[in-house]
Amino acid sequence: MARLKTKYQSDVVPAMMKEFGYKNTMQVPRLEKITLNVGLGEATQNVKVIDSAVAEITAIAGQKPVVTHAKKAIANFKLREGVPIGCMVTLRRERMYEFLDRLIHVALPRVRDFKGVPDRSFDGRGNYSLGLREQVIFPEIQADKVEKARGMTITITTTAKTDQEGRSLLRLMGMPFAQSVVGGE
Repeated sequence: MARLKTKYQSDVVPAMMKEFGYKNTMQVPRLEKITLNVGLGEATQNVKVIDSAVAEITAIAGQKPVVTHAKKAIANFKLREGVPIGCMVTLRRERMYEFLDRLIHVALPRVRDFKGVPDRSFDGRGNYSLGLREQVIFPEIQADKVEKARGMTITITTTAKTDQEGRSLLRLMGMPFAQSVVGGE
């Protein structure tokens, strides 16, 4: 069983029950899925960019991503309908916990000048989105073989009803939130 899943069951559930006054363990918010999304605008000119992005996401997630296609044509972006413009992968169950564990304990500390992730990126329903500027922070990616640094969006979907519950869940699981500055200093 994944290390983070064990931590969730042994530490997070009792702490959340105490903090929010849940009567039943099934009321405690839990992780539902993690989605990784890479948008590749330059794929309109060079289709081979998609192949390298798919290989990198496969290495990071441990699961083959789906190539996303343009839904409609936009002339200003030289984009036609049906052209591949990105890739995404949805992780659930064990892979989700393994990925989150690697993200929190290995990848995020490798970010330059890392002071924590922003705690304002919740959507109002307890789901959290995080943008990364480059994929080389993951140990699975070999920095010398990367053609171009690409960013990605990581969305963590939870069963929490409010942002406060979602923030508390992720904080207890080890997400390094930045200390928010009070007083506008």
